[in-house]
Amino acid sequence: MLDFFGFNEITVAFFGLFLKIAEFIVTLIKLTKIILDKSLVLPVGELLDDWNVDVPSWKYPRNLEPPKSVISRLWQRFQDDGNVSRCYSTGLPRVTTPNEDRYSAFTAKSNRRSTASDLSRQLSSATRTTVSRQTVYRRLRHIGLYARRPVGCVPLTATHYRLRLTWSREHAFWTPQQWSCVMFSDESRFCLQSDSRWTLIWRAPGTRYQQENTIERHRYGGAGWLVWGGIILGSRTDLHVQSVLMTGHIYRDVILEQHVRLFWGAMGAEFQFMDDSAHPHRANIVDECLQSEDITRMDWPAYSPDLNPIQHVGDMLG
Repeated sequence: MLDFFGFNEITVAFFGLFLKIAEFIVTLIKLTKIILDKSLVLPVGELLDDWNVDVPSWKYPRNLEPPKSVISRLWQRFQDDGNVSRCYSTGLPRVTTPNEDRYSAFTAKSNRRSTASDLSRQLSSATRTTVSRQTVYRRLRHIGLYARRPVGCVPLTATHYRLRLTWSREHAFWTPQQWSCVMFSDESRFCLQSDSRWTLIWRAPGTRYQQENTIERHRYGGAGWLVWGGIILGSRTDLHVQSVLMTGHIYRDVILEQHVRLFWGAMGAEFQFMDDSAHPHRANIVDECLQSEDITRMDWPAYSPDLNPIQHVGDMLG
């Protein structure tokens, strides 16, 4: 029958192969059109060149070269469902449950000095769920807890609290005119050695000065330089710098005689001098000097550096 029409088996086989190639080229052109419509930047041009498909060069970009596996996956997806758009993915499932997240948050708030590794081990011990340090960081950040350095404060007794509150109430309604006659003074020691202040705690933003976010720390007595200064509304003293400890004699001969007495002479009887009641400030020779010069000393509660404005300036400089 095939010989009657002038065809043989080889011709029929070649014609069938030609039809398959034509179908493949048509499908490839449709795929290229979909990719261009989706604004996907793929090296379709090089792919078509390899397959000898006659498509104008202005229809496809050549500036990027993603891996061939990307082209292969797109081609396989198009053969399966005729679509090359990105599939929706929910990502990896969460390792922890909401109850385990609340447990980690409770543990961090109960012991704010715990590290992320400590919290990870505690969670694994309690729930048999193993998580990494990064997972602990992410869970705590999600509820507003961040690793921050605690604020240092001096240890206070009930008497200290009572005296601080009394002083604050007595001066709560002072006018700017009254405060303009007060000289605040303080000496700060700038140490040359580290005091290991890299201990971090877990706290939420805006809670820096809450009691659970502070750590008691006595004055550090390492080697360094001592700097004394005084401020008054609209003016200040010169800085006094020394490498030795402050003594009663140095405080009287240098601080009072060379700095404080000059401001007292300029302002008169309304002048008040504030110091923090340190041991050199309460020496007998210092009291005698203040009495002889008729300089009024402001009553100041012990262990109250946060009430002194010049203390905050020293913290920023240190």
